[in-house]
Amino acid sequence: MMVDIRKVQQRDWLDAFESAYVSRGRTYAAAGFSRLVEIDGQVLKASCQGSNDRQYRQSIRLQPRPTRWEVHGLCSCPVGYNCKHVVAALLLLEQQYRQGQSPTLRRSAPQQVIRDDIQPRPLLYLNSHTRVHFDARKGRMTEQTQHRAALAFDYDGQLIHGKASGDLLRFIAPDKQLRIRRHSEAEALYRQRLTELGFSTALRVSEALSEKVGEPLQLPNDASWMQFVRTDVPQLQRENWQIHILPDFHFNLANVDGWYAQLEETTDHQWFDLEMGIEVEGQRISLLPILLQAIRATPWLLDAQALNRSDADAFFLAALPGEGSRRVALPFSRLKPLLSTLGELYFNDQPADLQRLRLASPDVARLHTLENSVELRWQGGERLREQARRLHEQTEHSIQPPLGLQAQLRPYQLQGLAWMQSLDELGMGGILADDMGLGKTLQTLALILSKKVACRLQAPALIIMPTSLIANWLDEAARFTPQLRVLALHGPKRKQHFANLGQYDLLLSTYALIPRDFAALAQQPLELLILDEAQNIKNPRSKAAQALGKLTARQRLCLTGTPMENHLGELWSLFNVLMPGWLGNEQAFNRHYRVPIEKHGDAERMALLRARIRPFMLRRTKEQVARELPPKTEIIHWVDLTQSQRDRYETLRLAMDRKVREEIERQGLARSQLVILEALLRLRQVCCDLRLLDGANSGKPEHSGKLVALMSMLEELFAEGRRVLLFSQFTGMLALIETELQRRGIPYALLTGSTRDRGTPVREFQAGKLPIFLISLKAGGVGLNLTAADTVIHFDPWWNPAAEAQASDRAYRIGQTKPVFVYKLIARGSVEEKIQQLQQQKAQLAESILAGDQPDVRMSPEDLDALLGPLAVS
Repeated sequence: MMVDIRKVQQRDWLDAFESAYVSRGRTYAAAGFSRLVEIDGQVLKASCQGSNDRQYRQSIRLQPRPTRWEVHGLCSCPVGYNCKHVVAALLLLEQQYRQGQSPTLRRSAPQQVIRDDIQPRPLLYLNSHTRVHFDARKGRMTEQTQHRAALAFDYDGQLIHGKASGDLLRFIAPDKQLRIRRHSEAEALYRQRLTELGFSTALRVSEALSEKVGEPLQLPNDASWMQFVRTDVPQLQRENWQIHILPDFHFNLANVDGWYAQLEETTDHQWFDLEMGIEVEGQRISLLPILLQAIRATPWLLDAQALNRSDADAFFLAALPGEGSRRVALPFSRLKPLLSTLGELYFNDQPADLQRLRLASPDVARLHTLENSVELRWQGGERLREQARRLHEQTEHSIQPPLGLQAQLRPYQLQGLAWMQSLDELGMGGILADDMGLGKTLQTLALILSKKVACRLQAPALIIMPTSLIANWLDEAARFTPQLRVLALHGPKRKQHFANLGQYDLLLSTYALIPRDFAALAQQPLELLILDEAQNIKNPRSKAAQALGKLTARQRLCLTGTPMENHLGELWSLFNVLMPGWLGNEQAFNRHYRVPIEKHGDAERMALLRARIRPFMLRRTKEQVARELPPKTEIIHWVDLTQSQRDRYETLRLAMDRKVREEIERQGLARSQLVILEALLRLRQVCCDLRLLDGANSGKPEHSGKLVALMSMLEELFAEGRRVLLFSQFTGMLALIETELQRRGIPYALLTGSTRDRGTPVREFQAGKLPIFLISLKAGGVGLNLTAADTVIHFDPWWNPAAEAQASDRAYRIGQTKPVFVYKLIARGSVEEKIQQLQQQKAQLAESILAGDQPDVRMSPEDLDALLGPLAVS
């Protein structure tokens, strides 16, 4: 049954049109520009005067649907489909029907005319459609965009598409019937022209363009569409093609006239605002909303590997905010350095309309990278950009040591002094992470003296250190900087000095005392807060770390050759005291860096973290700056356990393995650490000596394969005139070795946590009076200069390779003139061998952060099984 289309109302079709077309259509209808010609079945014919006084013809098919009317309006105007002229005709149809003046459905018999002189004019529609859907595999919303072209032919206002089933078209006029003959050969030539430009028939239906508009065509990729729009469309227009670019077409591109960056600094210099943008047709548009939207839709933009795989001439299409269909093509060659430099800043939630980033002052280091990798027109922020340049070039400064320094600074030490002075002038802190033995103490004293000489030491400098290093700092300060007034806040009488702290240049305290003395020290402004052996605050929840974070100091510095011993969380803890909040809170740091790097070996996150900390960490190795040092040779000395040790090891292993498994099943792996450590501790004790486990009377020296091997080694070493440092984590083991040395009449020195007088054994060993120095790793791993030794023996290994390296550096440091040999006694096939393998992974992770390697630091789930596995057959 035929439906009377004159009864159609606005509510039935209005939502099929864009709001802009509806608004203009109302204006045209009210102005009387539209004229209804006739109704032929369900097709309304009309004409409308355009803004340029040109008449456009409309052919509008109306089809009723259950909830609305479907409108297909063709127009001879440049838009061509469902335009404002179509809206004006429909509004006029409704108005006339209400007034009883609608076009008649009857027509007089027309006169038929056939014309074959009308040539087809090709008409190409271009549009895109983006489909948003939830990808269950990726767990996020994703977008999929299709681009389409549709080819039609205009025969004097009559639009037709598809291959001709007959060769006549019919066009109804008020007074005659006009038949127009199609020119199939001409149409084929136009199709061939598009084929030459790379188009092919689109086999899949797309919502970008209805098949009723024209023959659906497609190009193979975005680059082809870009080439077509930029180069081929202007040429086709010169060839008299009509090109209709519909509103959603992604390649309706505006020209980018330039790129800019603008900086504004807050008055307190704690923050600065960075805006980066593009200039489009004289208007400045911030890139941040564009990139934020793009990154959330396509997270791979933050993946440097994915970006690097993109073609050199690849581009990113970005919709301009508030510009409707306008887009710009941004070359990935420009976006790569921008995204890689600022990438992780987008991990935090940002409002979609963000125009500029507010960055903390340490982030000024990024500006140098941006300025040297992205061509931007910079506006403002001259001081900030100069700061950025100096942060990256600060180690190149040429300076003189401070007047009165009682030491000759080596070139790398002058460089370190210049670095710390530059950070001081910029109001920033840093980590001096030189290898042990390269003179971090001397460089620090030189910094404090330079401030005093320049009258810039307006408040004391406070240095926090392990208790064992107080004497060393007092000696070094008296030796190198006797001008400094130094006070050691140590011992029961220290409180009597609290009222006069401001009278001193340098205050010395310890990690153990800082929580107790916090109330007094918090009242004293500090010029410098310096943490020596800063790895002592690797636990951010320790009382010392929390107290130090609350002290007031103009500048903060960390001194440590091992800023990270076991995991990245320790590095975060140092920076949390050094520059609170700069690496985010602990949870965010773990989520953004620690888990991706340590668990998944994410090299890109590693690079981002390394780039962020690099300006604030200065690290030199002995191999880099102390080339005059003799070689150091590390040797694994394999030891076979005795049969009694093997039997005891296997019995204990089975019992502890069962206990560990039960604990893990009950509480989970994360909460079973104490039981795991207990199991490993006891197995290590078996590897050293059964008497560590079962008591001094439970065995004999010959029952320890290691002790027997050690005494044999020492005989050979002493015969060669070697001087030995021997380290163990077990003071009980040192006592057993001490007994064996006494039995053989071999003189020795001993240093443990209970040693009161540390200076005497050190002086005696350095003077050549003793051939061997027994040292507990915890008590003597730092703060000692024992260059008289040329051999280091580690009796038992443990997780931390950095601690072992520090201990070895008691001998291998500036002043050493003999080659140094480092022996590690490892029980073959035991938990010690497996620990040695895990040590290498930890060392690789630390070195990758400090030196810039790309590691694979993933820990396998079988690590625990391996550690508690059976003793290998020797």
